[in-house]
Amino acid sequence: MKLDTTYCGLELPHPLVVGASPMVDDLDVVKRLEDQGAAAIVMRSLFQEQIERESMATFGHMEDMAHAFGEALSFFPETDDYKLGPQEHIDALRKVKEAVGIPVIASLNGTSPGGWLEYGQLMEEVGANALELNIYELPTDMDRNGHAIEQEAIEVVKTLRDEVKIPISVKLSPFWSSLPNLAKELVHAGAQGLVLFNRFYQADIDIEELEYVRHIRLSQPNELLARLRTIAILYGHLDATLILTGGVHNIEDLVKAIMSGADAVQVVSAILSRGPKHLATLIRGLEIWMREHEYEDIDQLRGCMSLAHCPDPHTLLRGNYAQLLQSWVADRGGFFS
Repeated sequence: MKLDTTYCGLELPHPLVVGASPMVDDLDVVKRLEDQGAAAIVMRSLFQEQIERESMATFGHMEDMAHAFGEALSFFPETDDYKLGPQEHIDALRKVKEAVGIPVIASLNGTSPGGWLEYGQLMEEVGANALELNIYELPTDMDRNGHAIEQEAIEVVKTLRDEVKIPISVKLSPFWSSLPNLAKELVHAGAQGLVLFNRFYQADIDIEELEYVRHIRLSQPNELLARLRTIAILYGHLDATLILTGGVHNIEDLVKAIMSGADAVQVVSAILSRGPKHLATLIRGLEIWMREHEYEDIDQLRGCMSLAHCPDPHTLLRGNYAQLLQSWVADRGGFFS
């Protein structure tokens, strides 16, 4: 039974990778993840904001001016909001790399070109096997169009490509006007993998206290569908690894991800919910499922339900959308009588 795959040029024994999460904060947990079969581990993100604020020595200046700009400062994370400072983050990456024998993927989170990308070099120097660039932005400027935002993302990848020799993957949200085109341009700019999709953690509103509040909710299997469709569309059209993240909790989810065309799958919420042993359960379950369905090689499974192999592409795209809406009305026709 062959489960080996390629992740941005890294040869992995199977597709299960532990995505970015607080689990890397505890080296004992990191070792348990390796023991349970994790093919690779992604570090927490180092944020553009924390690098730039520290390098400009603005923390102290902002605190000094708090009496004049207190309201505006509330939009910036406090120093203590970040788990680690930039140098501490690099030290943590080094420790994780020394603790395990599997690939460790560093993570940078930001949106615009700048000196913060030089930290990619430091991550490479302490042993990161690859680098995940997490592009997360919520546009608010009405004079800034979609093309400008996309070009900025592409420039970030180009700049980072010049900084490091290790493979780069780009983690994206689904909220782009033409994701296939952007994907092509990012790969052309130097990305060797695409991670789909980032999850937007949006602030809620406390209607009594009149303030924004933050909640972290683990992913659910119903989030998988948008990821399956996008990877199915991209499969076979890019010289890059396709990595699915978000929504894989059980064997069926994992099989669907590979059938759509995923080269690898990042898992976080399922492990946080069920513990590191769930990794081994997923790996064994994939082997059993493939044996029962007479697949000897994961390459036989990968992409079999992609757009490239779909006998009726319209079904995957607008056909499914139209049929679902029409059937909903037909199934509930008596509701309005």
